[in-house]
Amino acid sequence: MKNKKIIVAGNWKMNKTYLEAKEFIAKLNQLPDYTSQVIIAAPSLYVDTLFINNQKENLALALQNCSAYESGAFTGEISARMIASLQLKYCIVGHSERRSYFEETDEIISDKIAQLIHYNVQPIFCIGETLQERKVNETFNVIRKQLVRGLEKVPVEKIGNIVLAYEPVWAIGTGMTATKEQAAEVHKFIFQLLSEIYNPEAAARIPILYGGSCNEKNAEELFYQPHIWGGLIGGASLDVNSFYKIIQIAEKINGE
Repeated sequence: MKNKKIIVAGNWKMNKTYLEAKEFIAKLNQLPDYTSQVIIAAPSLYVDTLFINNQKENLALALQNCSAYESGAFTGEISARMIASLQLKYCIVGHSERRSYFEETDEIISDKIAQLIHYNVQPIFCIGETLQERKVNETFNVIRKQLVRGLEKVPVEKIGNIVLAYEPVWAIGTGMTATKEQAAEVHKFIFQLLSEIYNPEAAARIPILYGGSCNEKNAEELFYQPHIWGGLIGGASLDVNSFYKIIQIAEKINGE
């Protein structure tokens, strides 16, 4: 895809102390600059401090979750409006860990996406099947349901503000990774489905990242696939050197 630019997004999940997070950003600041879009979804406690200390023009900080509600008596929750007030551009929603551990439904995720879009924060919308669903050939049905329901409140004029992430649940934190052929097949299906829901021109503008044990060893072969726009990186984003190697892969591909 001629307009494809590789994006490298790191999801730290519930890792790193405050000092470890500051040390990571300090080390990243010392490494050579890059032109690719890089995103780090850090624990919300640290985001403002990391934002202030970041010296990289193309590094954006993101949150890992948000509320489905705008405001109110929801102790412990963080709203899209709050995220926007920090001038943050991105927020992860629909991650499989939120779906499984916190029982978030497609409807809840749809409401979160609507809130983020309303406040001009780009959702990094995660979709993906479990190992059992893949074994019984339900992958495409699961992807279709999650995608259609998640995007049902996003009009075509706003779809360019979405970033998608295909994360096969069976490959998250397991060391297993979808082969480049498996990943490419699902990413192509997602593109075709977006073309049906909206139109091919709109679909071509929507980045689709791959997540699921993506690291510096397999990133290059994955990122070269036609409909894979980069990675949502888990474990490999916790080490600054590993993460930077993936950024270098993006730089190589984007420079071609």
